[in-house]
Amino acid sequence: MEQTFVILKPSTISRSLVGDVMMRFQRKGLIIAGIKMMQLDEAILREHYAHLADRPFFPLILKSMMATPVIVMVLKGKDSVAVVRSLTGATNCRKAEPGTIRGDFGMSGQENIVHASDSPENAAIEIALFFTPEEIFDYELPTMSALYAPDEL
Repeated sequence: MEQTFVILKPSTISRSLVGDVMMRFQRKGLIIAGIKMMQLDEAILREHYAHLADRPFFPLILKSMMATPVIVMVLKGKDSVAVVRSLTGATNCRKAEPGTIRGDFGMSGQENIVHASDSPENAAIEIALFFTPEEIFDYELPTMSALYAPDEL
C-alpha cells in the first residue's frame, strides 16, 4: 500500500475542524499509519518548503504555519497520494470544488486547511522529515475486504 503525508494546518486547528477533516480521510478508507501533533519551527519549515523559501511571500507562510501546533499524518492506501489530493481539492480554496475538504471548509489560498504530498517521491521525503520509522505503523483494517477487491490488496 502506498503512503502519503498530510499536515492539518493551523487553520484547521484554529477552526476546530480536525475531526471533520480526519473523518473525510477515514471514511474514504485510508489507514492512519502515523499521527502526531507538533509545533513547527522555522528550520523544519525552511526544509519542507525549500522550493518556496526565496519567494517574497515566504515570511507569510512561516507566520501562518507557526500560528498554532499542527497535526501531521501518514495515510496509507492504494494510490493514496492521488486519492488524498482528490479529496483535498484545489490549493486555492475559493477554486476548490464543493465536496472537497478545501471546497467545503476554506476560503483562502494560503489558509487552505491541509498540505498533501503531490507525488509518491515527495511523500517519502516528507514522511522522513516529520516521522521516525518507529512512529509509522503497518496494520490493516478489519474492513479491508469491503474496501478493496482481492486482486487490489
